Formats: sequence, C-alpha cells, structure tokens
Amino acid sequence: MPILSRLAAALFVVSLPVFLVTANVRFLASDIAYYRHGFREFDSSGRTGLPLSDLDRAGEEIIEYFEDDAGTLRILVSIDGQEASLFNARETDHMRDVKTLIRAVYRLNEISLAIVLTYTACAVLWAGERSVAGLARLSLAGVGFGLSLVGVVGAFALTGFDQAWTTFHKIAFRNDLWRLDPDTDRLIQMFPEGFWQEATFVVGGLTLAEATLVVVVSLAYLVFSRGRDDNQSLRRAAGTMEPRAAET
Repeated sequence: MPILSRLAAALFVVSLPVFLVTANVRFLASDIAYYRHGFREFDSSGRTGLPLSDLDRAGEEIIEYFEDDAGTLRILVSIDGQEASLFNARETDHMRDVKTLIRAVYRLNEISLAIVLTYTACAVLWAGERSVAGLARLSLAGVGFGLSLVGVVGAFALTGFDQAWTTFHKIAFRNDLWRLDPDTDRLIQMFPEGFWQEATFVVGGLTLAEATLVVVVSLAYLVFSRGRDDNQSLRRAAGTMEPRAAET
C-alpha cells in the first residue's frame, strides 16, 4: 500500500505542471484571437500577399482542423481571381503531422487533469484533513518540478530560440517536412518564427502566473493549519495544567 501511495503522489507531482503547461498550449492553439493578433503583429498579410480576412478565416479553419477528424487540411483562397489552395502539398503534409502532435497534447492535458482531480478527491474526501496538508506540500513540489522545466525552456528561448526551435522540431517530427521556405511557403509566412517565440513566452508567462497562485494557496493553507494546530496544542496543554494548579 505505501508503494501505491508513493506512486500516486509522484504521478500527482508530475501531472500538475504537465496539466498547467498543456492547458496553456491548448488555450493558445484554439484561440482565434491570438491567431489574429499574430497575423497583424508579424505582417502575415504582407508576407503572403493575402488579405487579413482570408488569413483570419484560415486561422478558424486550422483550429477546426485540430479538433475534427479530417485527415487533410484544405483551405481555399482567391488568388488573382482564381480559387486556389492556401497551402501546397508539403505544407499540407506537415499540418497533418502538426495535428497529430496537437491532438497528443490535448490527450496529455486531459489525462493529467484526470490524475490531478482524482488524487485531490482521494486526499480531500477519503483520506481526511491531514492529507490536505500533504496535498499542499505535493502541489509545491509539483510547481517546483514544473518551474525547473519551464526555466530550462525559457533559458533556451532567451539565449538561442532559433536553435531551440530547430531542436524541438527534430524531436517532435520524424521527417523534414517542417523545413519550409519563407519566400514561397505560406504556412511559415503566416506563422513566422517570431510568432512562435512570442507564443512560447505567453505559455511560460501564463504557467508562471498559475504556478504562483498554486504556491500562494498551498502556503496559505499550510500556515493557517499549522497556526490552528499550535493553538489547539496550547489549549490542551493549558487544560492539563489546571488540575495540577488546583491541587497545589
């Protein structure tokens, strides 16, 4: 039983930061407002030669593609009065790989959330109040573990995002379809490296803010519960001393 308890605690410590990071990645990946911001901030219209209205619609269709069961992304735009595909075959194949990666992040987000909620429910509802303090300590451990990983990623992003971004693609994808030409391929024109660097900082900032909230709540509970326990100990000690004083 202790082994299972330790295993469950370890899963919680790992799952908490995984949930925070994947939740923020999922939020940005499905947030059309952020896509629109990126298209304007990084001049995607000027890079692609397409109006922002077409790019905004393409962003919406990309989000739908991540969430539906379609195998191929096909977005049509008007070019010189002719209807044409927004992306070429190489870009379309790469987007299929991206969808696989995004869906894996979504599943990881759901699994980590299930672990966090299940462990929390067991600690609070089944194990009693004493385990709530244990849960607070494990939350602090999870935040510490997560911040160490985010810190490493952030350091890479600050000192050499180009190399870090390339390394990520080599690890995440089994082919070189991600190597696109910014002069001809609209996918990288719409989502240049600056877009992804900013997105990385946004995910890191959101995760840091959420981790700070977890730390504040956990520490507040530990301080409050310790103060209450100290008061109860003092009252018990005072109660045991009163009869002796009366006998004297």
